[in-house]
Amino acid sequence: MRLLVIGGTRFVGRHIVDAALAAGHEVTLFHRGAADDPFPQAEHRHGDRDGDLAVLAEGEWDATIDVCAYVPRQVRALGDALGLSGGRGGRYVLVSSVSVYADAEGPGATEDAPLAVLEDEDTEEVTGETYGGLKALCEYAAVEVFGTSALVVRPTYVVGPYDPTGRYTYWVQRLARGGEVVAVGPREQPMQVVDGRDLGAFVVRLVEDGASGAVHVAGPRSPYTLEDLLEETRAAVAPEGTTITWVDGAAAAAAGVTPADLPLWHGPDLDWLGAVDPAAAFARGFAPRPVGETAADVLAEREVTPVPDGTGFSPEREAELLEAAESL
Repeated sequence: MRLLVIGGTRFVGRHIVDAALAAGHEVTLFHRGAADDPFPQAEHRHGDRDGDLAVLAEGEWDATIDVCAYVPRQVRALGDALGLSGGRGGRYVLVSSVSVYADAEGPGATEDAPLAVLEDEDTEEVTGETYGGLKALCEYAAVEVFGTSALVVRPTYVVGPYDPTGRYTYWVQRLARGGEVVAVGPREQPMQVVDGRDLGAFVVRLVEDGASGAVHVAGPRSPYTLEDLLEETRAAVAPEGTTITWVDGAAAAAAGVTPADLPLWHGPDLDWLGAVDPAAAFARGFAPRPVGETAADVLAEREVTPVPDGTGFSPEREAELLEAAESL
């Protein structure tokens, strides 16, 4: 197949392109230009999707995979650049997020659950509060512009090599250092992750199969919790004697901890978006690798998967929390 990937040089896009090339597809990447080009065997077209799509005026593809649309205007502009409702781009694939859903009241949300609604649908400011609603508007725009053949992929937290966020990498590296590791409850917080390599391979498989509509890409199957994730990670990378000490979520919040301070912590209340139903993906052959395997690879590839400065607790902050809060 001839595939056009919007983005494709970083993290999720990189894993999709890697899987596509490994499967023998012909890949064109549209991006702003990377100093370190990981795919010299692919065709590269450089431009800024926010203002310069002229290099897409020629060419025809079987599918267009869009990994970096954050506002609906970007989806519509891409459709215009690809001619008559995106016809030259073939089937459109939008990498969205499970964050598109309105607040879930329990586990098992399926792909037809209600989507988030923004108070100001004209905003283009991407924040923690608007991200999900803007992604939902991107999904609506995808169907509006490219038709009902559009495929919408909704992953949960994406982890693994080349992750620039540090949200899971922090835990891998912290547990690998050993000692007493502080985690904040509730320990039963629902948690799902997907290795970027598994996501990339599954997206390519869906394109090959001609899939359309929306599909979750999440694992492991619920029930799976933050405690399960950290314990499986500890077993994979931590030295003998490493312990995890849980601090009550309300006590941590009272001590000034916010979700911005600790990766994968949602606050003292349960967030059920970590327990969506992945049955449709599994029925299509999605087979995520064990979390421990991802953890080991992240640790082994720490040079390409660093933890950004200021991510997570410092040793001093861990000590303060142990003193300030009552452990469970």
